[in-house]
Amino acid sequence: MTMSLYVDIEKDFRSFHLSTRFEAGQGVMGILGASGCGKSMTLRCVAGVVKPDRGKIELDGVTWFDSERGIDLPPQKRRVGLLFQNYALFPNMTVEKNLMAGLRTVEKDKKKARAVVAEMMERFCLTGLERHRPSQLSGGQQQRAALARILLTKPGLLMLDEPFSALDGYLRWKLEMELMDILRGFSGTTLFVSHSRDEIYRICDRVCVMDNGKSTPVAPVKTMFEEPKTLAACMLSGCKNYSGAEADVKKNGEERGDGWVWAKDWGVSLNCRRRVPENITHIGVRSHYIHLISGDLRKDTQNVMECRIRRIVEDVFNMVVMVSSVNAVSDSPNAWLRLEMPKEQWEAYKEIASGKVGDRIRVRIDPQDILLLTS
Repeated sequence: MTMSLYVDIEKDFRSFHLSTRFEAGQGVMGILGASGCGKSMTLRCVAGVVKPDRGKIELDGVTWFDSERGIDLPPQKRRVGLLFQNYALFPNMTVEKNLMAGLRTVEKDKKKARAVVAEMMERFCLTGLERHRPSQLSGGQQQRAALARILLTKPGLLMLDEPFSALDGYLRWKLEMELMDILRGFSGTTLFVSHSRDEIYRICDRVCVMDNGKSTPVAPVKTMFEEPKTLAACMLSGCKNYSGAEADVKKNGEERGDGWVWAKDWGVSLNCRRRVPENITHIGVRSHYIHLISGDLRKDTQNVMECRIRRIVEDVFNMVVMVSSVNAVSDSPNAWLRLEMPKEQWEAYKEIASGKVGDRIRVRIDPQDILLLTS
């Protein structure tokens, strides 16, 4: 049977308005957003911990919440497994008892329950830790124990609320690999909440971006990263360069057709070779898609910007060069452009030009690398 979660809810907190709408099928759907955007609150509404003001929540055709019909199933009837950031293991119980607590609602026979728990302990590499309490476990062991307990309840929906946020960086990669293996074996729908674009990209199949309480349409993960439609999605995908923008259909008073955009903050007209949406508000360009021009300018005439070097930063593997357009309407660092390139490329450029702060520099942006965005 095809699993499907449908969510269309609103909740007014006076200073914050949550408006979330998405549909998630089998597999892992990510909810990506900055802190305080409403990601965790969405999960609480789905789990039944918080009641929305209006809307509808369904899983596999079963209505969990419907404001018009007066339906609001309690959390224990929603078949939800929610993994909190701190894993929420019972601190006074051993690992075995924690897992037994998860199994209590689906298996009353204690002998059978112990056998199932033993099997789950082996599956999650927890054998030998039966008598340990959560404080005696590593971060990875705690996470595996919490997931094992959740899966013992046979949830139809698994929700993970920033499961790696409390872990040190060196632990995250190992635990992420373990989690991906576990999720592959889960037959239901999974919601994975994170503010990390890298986690979302590696773990999820599809993604919904949240910004200030409002969700965007669900899209395949690669589509969201390669072709973000909104400024919020573009920023969360890691793009560093933005400018306010509008369609620029005239040059010297003459119509030149669609496909041109005026970058307000950079003071330049750019050809993107495709239709510019009427509601465009911004453009974005990724740092590694802004190219240095070191040769004859006649070979690179389109989308060329005359800039000045403002700062040079050496990163671990790359060079970061901050530049500002000479036609920029503001000298604010917010209007600067960030270029990233291998160190070898920057050294090769310096053999032709001095490459010092204050120097003039020419850069080029290819039409296909311009991201057309709305607010």
